[in-house]
Amino acid sequence: MVSTDWQSDLRKRGYRLTPQRQLVLEAVEKLEHSTPEEILSEVRRTAGGVNISTVYRTLELLEELGLVSHAHLGHGAPTYHLAERHRHLHLMCRDCERVVEADMEVAGPFAERLRETFGFDTDLRHFAIFGRCEECTARLTERAGKRPAEES
Repeated sequence: MVSTDWQSDLRKRGYRLTPQRQLVLEAVEKLEHSTPEEILSEVRRTAGGVNISTVYRTLELLEELGLVSHAHLGHGAPTYHLAERHRHLHLMCRDCERVVEADMEVAGPFAERLRETFGFDTDLRHFAIFGRCEECTARLTERAGKRPAEES
């Protein structure tokens, strides 16, 4: 359920927590990393009259207000999640498409090196690092270790 802190936060900034905003916030909270289309599907389970432009406008406003944040987890639409949970990196498995959340501290040395070498201050929260998750790597290694006669 959406926290009442969001209601007071919106009011302090001159906005109301409309039913559509609340439904979008609840969908983002429930789905975690989700596209606007997935959020729309979740919202429509409760309110059938909401359309995709309402979801996009609401997400844009909620992001400006610091309540939700987005990341690019591959090609296509960005995925959204609650901003309070956004202090992590996204590790995206190319095989199973699972998203693993890693603490931002893991990338600290990398970001520092970019700052020292290029004077570039990096915001790593808005993109994904692609690779292969532990389970898919193990499965691939197991398959590679089997001989053709063993695979049936």
